[in-house]
Amino acid sequence: MSEKRNSMLCPRCRKLISRDEIACPYCGIKRPGRRLPDIFQRWSATPGEIVRPLIIINVIFFILTLMIAPIHFGSLHNPLSFLAPGNRSLLVFGATGSMPVFHMQRWWTLISASFLHGSILHLLFNMVALNQLGPICAELFGLHRFLIIYLLSGAIGFYLSSLAGITLTIGASASLCGLIGALLFYGKSRGGEFGQLVVHQVRGWIIGLVLIGLFLPSINNWGHGGGLLGGLALAALLGYQERRPAGLVIRNLAAAVVGISILIMFWDLFQAVLLTFY
Repeated sequence: MSEKRNSMLCPRCRKLISRDEIACPYCGIKRPGRRLPDIFQRWSATPGEIVRPLIIINVIFFILTLMIAPIHFGSLHNPLSFLAPGNRSLLVFGATGSMPVFHMQRWWTLISASFLHGSILHLLFNMVALNQLGPICAELFGLHRFLIIYLLSGAIGFYLSSLAGITLTIGASASLCGLIGALLFYGKSRGGEFGQLVVHQVRGWIIGLVLIGLFLPSINNWGHGGGLLGGLALAALLGYQERRPAGLVIRNLAAAVVGISILIMFWDLFQAVLLTFY
């Protein structure tokens, strides 16, 4: 019984080893039994499954933003505004932009805004895109790199749009553009038939982004462009799973980024409760 309790799956190669190993005898990762990277152990073997919790978090926060402020039901002339939270509700829960970031000093909203949406259709479009892009990117880059790219590229996109003077902005699209940028780097870097296939698919996404930015109102093109460039840069910096499995630095960075993001979301939720009920 004690031997079973002392066994674990290596976070890199998924072989059964002892928690006390100084290094995995199969892949060589140092101290595989340490606790910090194990917070991701559930999804390490199938990183694409992390997309479901991300979608659930987005849906939960959309419902919460609808609950604390009057709901806009939109009109037949603008179906994109159907079931839209008010600006006050979005601001309380962490909408970002030049006003929250530079005038209110709410820098953490660069992270929280990725989990907020302006209408039911806004949420639906982004979650469908996340469900398509997320599993592919998570499999190619691994769980840890995927989380870093998703969360930080969104922040990069929002920071650029804040510098450009976008007053208030929200949505997962900056993070999704980060995934597109990362996939573009992967396809170009890997090359070959599969790499070319990835690049071809990414071009389709980019063309779609350009068309959406041209014809739909209130689209944050600065956020889209910044997110794409951020994802491209982060992918180039971090590499991808096939070339180099995630090491200690990347796993700890992912743990830090995710931990900070969780704290930010709880802080926004706490503030919303205080402002609504007290």
